[in-house]
Amino acid sequence: MDILDLSVLIAILIALIAYTTKDKLWGGNNKSSNYDSSSGPKATSNDLVEIMKNSNKRAVVFYGSQTGTAEDYSLKFSKEFQSKFNVPTMTADLADVSFENFQNINNEIPDFEIAAFFMATYGEGEPTDNAVEFFDYLANECDDLSGIKFVCFGLGNSTYEFYNAIGQKTVDELKEKGAILIGELGLGDDGTGTMDEDYLAWKETLFDTIKDTLKLKEQAVKYQPAIEVSEKLEMDKSDLTVSLGEPNKHYVNAKSDDELNFLKYGPFDHTHPYLAPVQNTKELFNSNSRHCIHAEFDLSNTNLKYSTGDHIAIWPSNSNEKVDKLLNILDLINKRDTVIDLKSLDSTLHLPFPTPTTYDTVLRHYLEISGPVSRQFIQSISQFCPNEETKIEVEKIAGHKENFHDSITTKYFDIADCLSYLSKNVKWNSVPFSFIIESIAKLQPRYYSISSASGMEKQTIHITAVVEQEKIKDPSDKFITGVTTNLLLNIKQKQNKDGDLKLIETYNLEGPRNMFHNKLPIHIRRSTFKLPSNPSTPIIMVGPGTGAAPFRGFIREKVKQVENGNKNVGEILFFYGCRKSDEDFLYKDEWTEYSKKLDSKFKMITAFSRETEKKVYVQDKLLENSSKVIELINKGAFFYVCGDAANMAKSVQKTLIQIFKDEKKVTEEIASNMVKQLRVNNRYQEDVW
Repeated sequence: MDILDLSVLIAILIALIAYTTKDKLWGGNNKSSNYDSSSGPKATSNDLVEIMKNSNKRAVVFYGSQTGTAEDYSLKFSKEFQSKFNVPTMTADLADVSFENFQNINNEIPDFEIAAFFMATYGEGEPTDNAVEFFDYLANECDDLSGIKFVCFGLGNSTYEFYNAIGQKTVDELKEKGAILIGELGLGDDGTGTMDEDYLAWKETLFDTIKDTLKLKEQAVKYQPAIEVSEKLEMDKSDLTVSLGEPNKHYVNAKSDDELNFLKYGPFDHTHPYLAPVQNTKELFNSNSRHCIHAEFDLSNTNLKYSTGDHIAIWPSNSNEKVDKLLNILDLINKRDTVIDLKSLDSTLHLPFPTPTTYDTVLRHYLEISGPVSRQFIQSISQFCPNEETKIEVEKIAGHKENFHDSITTKYFDIADCLSYLSKNVKWNSVPFSFIIESIAKLQPRYYSISSASGMEKQTIHITAVVEQEKIKDPSDKFITGVTTNLLLNIKQKQNKDGDLKLIETYNLEGPRNMFHNKLPIHIRRSTFKLPSNPSTPIIMVGPGTGAAPFRGFIREKVKQVENGNKNVGEILFFYGCRKSDEDFLYKDEWTEYSKKLDSKFKMITAFSRETEKKVYVQDKLLENSSKVIELINKGAFFYVCGDAANMAKSVQKTLIQIFKDEKKVTEEIASNMVKQLRVNNRYQEDVW
């Protein structure tokens, strides 16, 4: 361990000690000591049964969530279940509660009704980060769950091999311990874009089953706020106690040394990001209508580190245009800077963001207002229709999935678009803002494959992101836009003083109290998408478009190994594809330089889909080079795929099976098993979306 690494390790330890002991050893301000990183009241215990007893809850809804979708559905289910059956219900992150007494819950809470699980499948059939300890509990600590009734909804993607594996695993392991499944496992499919309808169909059938099984009385569903929102007219947004979009409470008016060190040294994760300077941005496409941004984040003033192949999470904000549009239809445009305070009406509910804050801040920094609107949201908000005409329109559209699909989904409406369309632009001024906060999902970080190498760029992270700006076929000339990629485009325009670049959406680049000036909040997500530990092992990489991002990192890592004197770097075969060689060939000049430095070790094979009459894709080039592919696999090569899961990744796997079949003269079944064995041995890895 060199001096630099030792000093970084010591700094991390100091920061950890400071963070974990700050309230005990140094005290601290009373207000912040009563809040956790998500601004919710601290519980005196994390024992699930104790929490439920103290709060008089009779049902619990758990979520295993990686990107926030499962959490969002669990909150919706919890509120509706409580309102429909008058059963006090709490929602819980699987990582936030202790299951030590879970098997005794029926005895400890005699009128306990049900446990619900909303379980997302992550990666290669893996549990989400917050669900790992729960499965460890089931495997090693749980003896008997007999008599505990539960329901489960899985969130998966049918384009992945292990579709909804964790939902199924949850059901299997709970039933194995004696728990009783009510109804059927719900299967939500993000791959076909039917997640919301899958959930609604499962829930509507399930509620009837639950009512009959548990002998519950049903009542009309009515909005019951769990959060109280009050305006603080005596306060101004310039008050240093008011949150203006800081990621969590620690960023609001931090003063003490330990608070400042926490912001600089972390630890950083999905609850606490690092404000990283964006030190360089550039355009990678040669096109008037399409953009791809190369961005570099500076880590030199922190101890945050990454490994080649990891992902970076960028915490975005919503665009000025989207925020204004929603404020306007809610009739809040003139109150955007009014200070509001949030109070939890449920002792088990953590507030979703720092308070006090403003209307503008909530919509700009904390809520997912840009995505497609769900039919359930429109059904729920119908009780606040501005007039009878709108109510009739809502019932006609939201009551039937076909009508909703034709009128809303196919037009790619977001929430503001949808509300404006339904009411014919009449303001929805009777919607409680607490309903907006509770009914719209929290704005989530966006994840990108890192395109730099930790060996070459120890203090810099590179990303490669195509800007989502898809114009739909509609008289309104509406664009579907990506939240983070258009933010990066706006930063690139400002940094490079590119006045000729016309932006579809603009952002408040200065951020709260100007702290985001040329900075964005980030954290690192560790990945299993890694180079072989032995540098001499050959690698085969398939990555069209921005699928090239992690492979640029891989190759830069290989170049660094050679520069460090390693003469035994294994062969590298890279299949890259794009539309045209003169339009969207990412890092075109760099590959030539890498080839020179790696000599005969590196070979790049390209496929251009729109340069000839016949479209050519990476899988076509893979098949053309089947003998070389098998030669390298026979030498122990690792096979990597990065990019589109629905089409490209499936086609590549199918092609590799064909290559095994042809080159090794075996049946398709045997060839398929050979490819599966590569996966089992971790020699076939995917980073797909």
